[in-house]
Amino acid sequence: MSLQHTGPSTFYTELAEIPLPVSAEFIDGDVARTFDNQCTTSHDSSEVKAFKTSPSQSSSSDPEREASLDVSNYHQAFLTDDFLYSLSFSPSETSLLYTAEASLNTDDDPYFKFRYAPHFGDTSRAKKHPTIFLFNWTRSPAFARATTQDLALVVIPCQSTKTPILFAQATFATEDTIFATGHEYTIDGRLLGAKGCFNRPMGIWQLTSPKGSFRSPSASRLTLPNRSCRSPRVLYHDNQPIKLFWFSNPVGGPHASCVSLEFRDLLTGINTILVNSVFEPTPSNDFPGLYTEYNMPSSPFLRRADRVYIVLQSIWHSRTTVLFIDTQSGAIINATTLGDGPLYSWTVHATDNKSRFICSRSTPTTPWEVVSGSFDQNDTLQWKFLDKPMISSTIKEALDDLTPSIIPITTRAPTETLLIQSKKASTSNGPKPVCVTIPHGGPHATSTTAFVPSVVALALEGYTLNLPNYTGSMGFGQVYIQKLLGHCGSMDVEDVAESVRELIKRGVSEEGRQVVMGGSHGGFIAAHLIGQHPTLFNAASLRNPVISAGELASGTDIPDWVYSEFGVPSNDPGSYTSSMTIFNSLIPPPSTSPTPTPLTSAPSEMALLLPPTPPTPLMTPDTYNTLYAASPIAHVDNVTAPVLILIGEDDLRVAPGQGIGFYHAIKGRAGGGAVRTGNATEDGTGAVDETGTEKDKKKGIVEMLSFPGESHAIDGVEAARVSFEATRDWFKAFAEGR
Repeated sequence: MSLQHTGPSTFYTELAEIPLPVSAEFIDGDVARTFDNQCTTSHDSSEVKAFKTSPSQSSSSDPEREASLDVSNYHQAFLTDDFLYSLSFSPSETSLLYTAEASLNTDDDPYFKFRYAPHFGDTSRAKKHPTIFLFNWTRSPAFARATTQDLALVVIPCQSTKTPILFAQATFATEDTIFATGHEYTIDGRLLGAKGCFNRPMGIWQLTSPKGSFRSPSASRLTLPNRSCRSPRVLYHDNQPIKLFWFSNPVGGPHASCVSLEFRDLLTGINTILVNSVFEPTPSNDFPGLYTEYNMPSSPFLRRADRVYIVLQSIWHSRTTVLFIDTQSGAIINATTLGDGPLYSWTVHATDNKSRFICSRSTPTTPWEVVSGSFDQNDTLQWKFLDKPMISSTIKEALDDLTPSIIPITTRAPTETLLIQSKKASTSNGPKPVCVTIPHGGPHATSTTAFVPSVVALALEGYTLNLPNYTGSMGFGQVYIQKLLGHCGSMDVEDVAESVRELIKRGVSEEGRQVVMGGSHGGFIAAHLIGQHPTLFNAASLRNPVISAGELASGTDIPDWVYSEFGVPSNDPGSYTSSMTIFNSLIPPPSTSPTPTPLTSAPSEMALLLPPTPPTPLMTPDTYNTLYAASPIAHVDNVTAPVLILIGEDDLRVAPGQGIGFYHAIKGRAGGGAVRTGNATEDGTGAVDETGTEKDKKKGIVEMLSFPGESHAIDGVEAARVSFEATRDWFKAFAEGR
């Protein structure tokens, strides 16, 4: 039986069209009810435009004033990724900072078109030369629209060191001071893939120009070179900048880890760790540490009485919750404790820099709602609904039948799983619904209780869902992230397998009615499961899976991931993994004190002692053999479950050859060396091979869909829909072991 389309999914179609809040801002004391990127861009053949409303104009009834400049001939696309985005007004509102891809002069270099230049990895192939641009205009109370002679565009140059520093995430502090993130090359000239990676060589820089022109600013690094620092945010008091805050993670090691919140006193020049990493929660304090988004909200500051707080969301076990962090003491308040209420996960969008903030929240079965929080005269937090999506009565009734819960896997603590099941199906007579196990990717990520259309749509198709947070997941303490390193392919796989056994033991699901799906590292785990536990699952769907880690190392935008996650030491003393151990050992580890901790070494002094970020290792036969043994390909001979593979042809994170190789490896192991077509094997005579077990008869059943133009996530509108429907149809065909 080959993959057959059974029709569109009305559940998926309607759920995928529900709006997802992504940003918000306060305007003139009221909440802006439109949620979209602050930078609106168009890239047609004739012009490139960016629009932003100034803070004063947002809260003023004065007539609008406009400064507009066609920048099509100055640079290429605006850069709006998390790790490159800038859009900041100067205090006088006569300048606007933004980031765009530079247009380099190539008239005197006939080879420029073909000359290799590193890029920022998956989804960012065209992003090679991010540049900060400064748009200036002359401000006058009389003008409504600035004339051309009053406008200027300035390029802020990258920092010239042994290897250039690429500035982004820029924000004004004063008319003559800008803070920015500086992205660094490794010593062998790489830009390591940035998306989803919190451990890249990058720091916070101060750019100063006494006259405010910034044509040749002085630049100084403010953070230690063994820390990956990003998302600078300036705190003001009486219109004067007093503190600069940022997120910090170690350079190297796991691609995501517990985040530190640090700040610089702009009056004394002292850097301090406000919230440090949490190695392991304790019974008296179960706070697991900060596991944030890549950036803070654009306006994160909230004022209560005489205190100033940073408001953000952080993963806490299998939920995201809203935290208030005191900017003086570092004390943390969980504003959205679970209690006995719904399993909400929260996202913080913005504050008004006073006493109000905007969030969105959802549960696995409740689409995103927009709410505002504020404090009344008694300093009590009050919530107000602003918006909720419109859904059909059919979808509402179907969602009301689903029950989400969090199940601890006590034998492999702190592993826990998010369970979504139908009330009716789970209590009816007859076989239990087929259970779909969905390990998340990363591996340092988390399946939270947030609403995910493609996940809940699968539950509405009649399946029970098991979304385990295995060892290495974020939100449980740094010790459990570190614990997985060197054990990928065993510890994570067994955690997920145990979650399946736990649900069977609880009577939620039953043996013989299990399937598995996953993408990236989740696909790695799923592929391992059908190889290491060939009788446990009846079918599998894999999206851009990691299949052979040794081969991946030379075909990914994150080659360091392979060596770090699999704990493979390098014999090359000049390589990334070996040198990072020396690199980090030169700097004392940060204090574990719960109170703010000043950093003992000046960044400028430490930068003189340390080498540039070292190169990635060279693959050796011993290393390859170690990685092969830890990879799903080592167990391919055991795979009997029918496998659907989904490939993004433009994936730079996990090369398409990983899934394609697995496809051919499975197909080549069809029983008896015969060609597998559908349910039967044909040996050329038309006879059907009836030997072996039912599982053996299915050996070699594999299908692959390949999506042109799609990257690692396969998240284009058509590709995402087809991927969902194909997985649904694959499970329909094979989930019950037919």
